[in-house]
Amino acid sequence: MVGNSGSGKTALARQIAARLDLVHVELDALHHGPGWTPAAPEDFRARVESALAGAEGWVVCGNYSAVVEPVVWPRADTVIVLDLPKAVVMQRIVRRTLRRTIRREELWNGNREPLRNLWASDPQRNIIRWAWVRHAVYRERYRRAAADHDHAHLDFVFLRSPAEVAAFTASIGG
Repeated sequence: MVGNSGSGKTALARQIAARLDLVHVELDALHHGPGWTPAAPEDFRARVESALAGAEGWVVCGNYSAVVEPVVWPRADTVIVLDLPKAVVMQRIVRRTLRRTIRREELWNGNREPLRNLWASDPQRNIIRWAWVRHAVYRERYRRAAADHDHAHLDFVFLRSPAEVAAFTASIGG
């Protein structure tokens, strides 16, 4: 499950995993250590490998191309791309970020979204800015990936509206 921040990757991945009785692997949880410290690339890969090991099936969500494409995609059969309109993504990311910040919700490993990041101009610190500047990047990345012969074994499913997401989810067992 891939797509822009705020597109609903984690929520949809959890729902699909529950319906199909599969393991859900959230890459952000494996990547972000305490204090938002990123895992070293080799540690991150090892964590992903460990999460997938022995599972009959799984649903992985996240965009970490250095790990997703070489570790996850060779073992996958389907890539679901949440390619929602920018306006939908921005509405969701703003609402989610404000909720998390105000409620001081813990995300992974004790991390919370700091209030000061709402005013940061650096997309690396401000998830709302990140979603804004990365929208076209992710859209193009996954369109190219779907056309890449190296990924011919994968079925790419592009979901381009909330209605398509709902219809797709309804079509899954459970």
